[in-house]
Order: sequence, then C-alpha cells, then structure tokens
Amino acid sequence: MTSAMLAQAVDPEAVRRLEACGPDPGVACRWVADATNSVGLAKVADWLTGTPLQIVLVLLGASVLNRIVRRVIRRFAQRIEGSHEPGGRLHRLRDRTPSLLLSTGEVNLRSAARAQTIALVLRSITSSVIWGFASIYVLGALGLDLGPLLATAGVAGVALGFGAQSLVRDFLSGMFLLIEDQYGVGDVVDLGEASGVVEQVTLRSTRLRDQNGTVWHVPNGQILRVGNKSQQWARAVLDVAVAPNADLEAAAAVIGRAAEAVWDLPEAKPDVLDRPEVLGLEYLGPDAATIRVQGKTRPGGQWRVSRLLRVRIAEALSEAGIDLPPSNYIRPGTSPAR
Repeated sequence: MTSAMLAQAVDPEAVRRLEACGPDPGVACRWVADATNSVGLAKVADWLTGTPLQIVLVLLGASVLNRIVRRVIRRFAQRIEGSHEPGGRLHRLRDRTPSLLLSTGEVNLRSAARAQTIALVLRSITSSVIWGFASIYVLGALGLDLGPLLATAGVAGVALGFGAQSLVRDFLSGMFLLIEDQYGVGDVVDLGEASGVVEQVTLRSTRLRDQNGTVWHVPNGQILRVGNKSQQWARAVLDVAVAPNADLEAAAAVIGRAAEAVWDLPEAKPDVLDRPEVLGLEYLGPDAATIRVQGKTRPGGQWRVSRLLRVRIAEALSEAGIDLPPSNYIRPGTSPAR
C-alpha cells in the first residue's frame, strides 16, 4: 500500500489536500487547504501561485530592469553633456593639451543634442530587448508552443532584412555619425555629390542646403566620406598673386602687416584665434608669383576673414606700389572662364 493510500485511510485532511493539490502540494495550496478546509480555495491558491505569479514576477522584473537601464543611459548622456561644460572632463583635458584641443569659446549645443539622440535610441533598443524576452517567457509560461512562432519570426526577420537592408545600413551609419560626431546641424560639409550647410541629421538621412539654395537629402548609408569645414577650428588660407618681377620680400612684408591689421579689426575679432602667418612663396611662374598667408579662425568664420583679408591686402599692395599680375593671369588650379 502506498503512502497516499495510507493517508486516505488514516487522515481525512490528507485526503482533502491530495484532492486539491495533488500528490506534490505546494506551500500555498497546502496552507489554504489546512486553513479553510476548502478544496476550491486550495485549487485557486495553487493556480495563482503557479503560472500567474510567474508572469507577474517576470513583468515586474522586466519593468524594474527597464527603469534601471534607462536611468543608467540617461545618466550617461548627462555626463556626456556635462563634459562640455566649464569644469567638465573635456575642458580639463583641453587645459592640459591646449595645442590639441583648441577652445573656440562657443557653446557646443550640438554635443547636447547628439547625446540626447543617442540616449533616446539606446533606451528604445534596450526597452525592446527587455520586453521582447519578457514576452517570450510569458508566452512559454502560458503553455504556447514557441517553436513554430520563433521559426516564423525568424523567416520574417530574414525576409525583412533582405528587403530593408538599405534602411538598416542607413540607421547603422546614422548611429556612427552621431556617436563619432562627424558633423552636426550648422556645419558646412562636403559629402561627395552634395555639399553645403547641414540643416538636419536623423538616423536615416542628412539634409543640407548648398550655396545655391538647393536642399539635398542624403541617405546616411550612401555617405562614404565626410569633409567637415566647420568643426573645432578652421583656417583662412589666401594665396596672393603679385607680378613675378616684384620685390617678393617687400610684398610678403606688406601682406603680413595687412593680415595683422585685419586680425585687429572689430568685425574680425569674434572670428579669429591665433595670429596670422605668412608662409612665403607658394607659386612662381612667368606670369605671376603667389604668396600664401593663413590664420586660425572659429568654425565657419574662415570665409568672412578671407574676404576681409582680400580687401585689406589689395589696398596695402596698391599703396605700396607693388605690381599685380597681368589681367589675363589665370590662378594655378583654376580653368579659364568659358
């Protein structure tokens, strides 16, 4: 005779417990059966402490984990933003290496926007992963056969991947563009086929406007190289052409004084950084000689400073009596007008 049969013959409570909770009763079912002497309540308690309790615990754990991860990501984004503020890590590093990390004195709003975008994407991805695993566990706890479902989802994922691979490439490229801070809104960039001022950067595409006012929409996955003309600092470079028989040393001295005067102009001071320098003779030919002058400026200010340089240098050369090239002179690297 088994122990269950002995319990039935000896103990009525054991019979009731066996009927309500089975041969292997749980703690909650046994406690309710002993406390209430009700088979129905014991079965309800056994059911509630089984699958429903597991589902509740999984959902609760997923919610708590999701909140913790999202808070960590938000704190990480705030630390990235704070590194650009006075006293932040980037400023402390710039103080130690001023020649490598030149301060432009501008508020880096793009870094804050970039950090917020990255944080938003990371929060969405982590939430999708956490709740995806929680949903799979809940479906398994409910007794559903996940094999066919996962197989169908796998086939659908492969088909979607083949059909939307260009979209996936655009999103991945957009993520790297944001993480590496290759460019941002307001930068003047050269993306190959299109160049101009960046007006909007999303995970899928970049919108920029060229000097003619044309708006270009460039998918991020098609960007093979980026030339950023307005990041951190820029350089105003000007090749000044004079007659080949002119006094080149005197011309270089005149150009240097004119450049120094430009750097002291009130309209140029907000854009200039280091003092200008005359590099010397850049080109010598039968029709002209060019002398190069350059200087560091703030991002985007190199064109304004270059225009001021042209005006002041032209006036200074004219006052000094230094001859200019003939009217039919063509600057090296350019083509004659047609």
